[in-house]
Amino acid sequence: MINRTFFFDHARSQLFSGKLKPSQVNGLTTILDCWERDFRQLDDRWLAYALGTAHHETAFTMQPIHEYGGNKYFFRMYDKDGDRPSVAKRLGNTQSGDGVSFHGRGYVQLTGRRNYHAMSTVVGDDLVADPDKALRADYAAKIMFVGMRDGIFTSRRFADYFSKAADGSVLKDNWLGARAIINGIDQKDAIAQYARRYYASIGYTN
Repeated sequence: MINRTFFFDHARSQLFSGKLKPSQVNGLTTILDCWERDFRQLDDRWLAYALGTAHHETAFTMQPIHEYGGNKYFFRMYDKDGDRPSVAKRLGNTQSGDGVSFHGRGYVQLTGRRNYHAMSTVVGDDLVADPDKALRADYAAKIMFVGMRDGIFTSRRFADYFSKAADGSVLKDNWLGARAIINGIDQKDAIAQYARRYYASIGYTN
């Protein structure tokens, strides 16, 4: 199990200027709990990179958030009748109003009717009927890990950037390139730095 005392002491010092709010502790705890429950057999660098991504995407709050913008912006960006119908089609936004209804939510901004439908199966709840359920921290954590593991967000996935051989030796270790799992190269240097600091925070108890 992850040594939570060591993790929080190190993260507090290296990532939060020496102070953590209760809400940040709660968010980090939810993410760690999800990892240990469902993904603990996987590469720790995947956990660290997911934490670094959430750190950036939530503006350090470590709480699931709505995508920045408003309904007019969401309509223009994601609706079939907006400015980017090809993007709307790719996202599965086939009905008027889908752009607003299925704007980004969560730790990594789940977007589009198609993705909300896919993740409904993952979390065992109907996110299409109630998209705001994607803001539940436990759901958002599982969506983040599954989406990044399986390449749901951009077709890029953890294993494209972090992998090991059967003997445990490192094959891939690309902290900068991994940003493509979520958003191309945007803020790749900052997120790699956050992720490496989280990686240094991960230790284990017997």
